[in-house]
Amino acid sequence: MTPSARPPDPLTFEVVELIGAVVNRYREEYEEAAGKHGLTGAQARVLRLLSIEAAPMRRIARKLHCEPSNITGIVDRLEARGLVERRPDAGDRRVKLAAVTDEGREVASQLRESLDFAREPLSDLSVEERTVLRDLLRRMLGVD
Repeated sequence: MTPSARPPDPLTFEVVELIGAVVNRYREEYEEAAGKHGLTGAQARVLRLLSIEAAPMRRIARKLHCEPSNITGIVDRLEARGLVERRPDAGDRRVKLAAVTDEGREVASQLRESLDFAREPLSDLSVEERTVLRDLLRRMLGVD
């Protein structure tokens, strides 16, 4: 058996299972919070991204790992609710950017504030422990 084909040791297996449980709980809470605002989880994720910066559909699709045509439909529905708008890109007027409206920014902020799942358990950790956890997660993801 090659080293890369070895089954994970029990500690690694437990860590992977715990990460999966955290991800599942976060998704469940995110979907619930989105639903309270009449949004799907996908719509909420797009709204969150756009609350950071306006972006073309392709960039949103890349960040969310889906097809641009899916993002177009999501943006259409968000636009119909007045949460986002399309505007020309100042650098290339052929490109349309999806941008959050003031109402969309408020909904995105309310969504962010309602996500207690991660905040509550993290508040039980010291600043040093949260720093170590952040640094380990960044290292695992290859983020500097």
